Amino acid sequence: MSNYSGETGLQYHVQLKKGDVGRYVILPGDPNRSKLIASYFDNPVLVSSSREYITYSGHLNGTKVSVCSTGIGGPSAAIAMEELVAVGADTFVRVGTCGAMDLDLVGGDIVIATGAVRNEGTSKEYAPIEFPAVANLDIINALVDSSKKINLRHKVGVVQCKDSFYGQHNPASKAVWYELENKWEAWKRLGVLASEMESAALFTVASYLKVRCGSVFVVVGNQEREALGLSNPINHKTEVAIEVAIEALKQLIATDK
Repeated sequence: MSNYSGETGLQYHVQLKKGDVGRYVILPGDPNRSKLIASYFDNPVLVSSSREYITYSGHLNGTKVSVCSTGIGGPSAAIAMEELVAVGADTFVRVGTCGAMDLDLVGGDIVIATGAVRNEGTSKEYAPIEFPAVANLDIINALVDSSKKINLRHKVGVVQCKDSFYGQHNPASKAVWYELENKWEAWKRLGVLASEMESAALFTVASYLKVRCGSVFVVVGNQEREALGLSNPINHKTEVAIEVAIEALKQLIATDK
């Protein structure tokens, strides 16, 4: 497939070639977070800026690592993973924010996903709905160890993924309000921790491509606590989740060696 620039050897969307990235890649959604995450690397270099995909590479403990933003949602995240794998990446950590639904979680807490509810569309074009979207165990364990090392409040479990942000936050305004509200209640009864938009697609694509993927989030807020009149501190700082991901990558690098 030809790419937008007309150059040969570059992936169509991320505009990367073999050698541009390390095997370990952090995947934020927000392109503005790529530079922040890269600041944790040794000698970070901007290697590509294309659409929502902002990619830096550098080193951790002497090993080449990268960060590539994916934008919002499963479609663009799946494209990023497909193209990053094509140029040599095989270990991914999604870093982002989530909205908690578990009442024990408040803004600033860490959520580590063991799996994701496939309440979105992208994963359905990779696997039948019966196939589970699960995170890689090595990455889960590394993220848990990192959270403990940094002494952060964290919970580990299933997250829910959707395609419509406002379907979650204003379901009554939608024509399918009955489905949105009933399923949200089901996720709560099943002990789902939080809601976000990318992990179901990433975990499913990772299974298909036979690579490793995990996710760590910082809680922005908890609409269920607010609905019950409980304290609901709002947090927009993502640095704690980034620090967990960086420490986890260091552990994975050491283990893989």
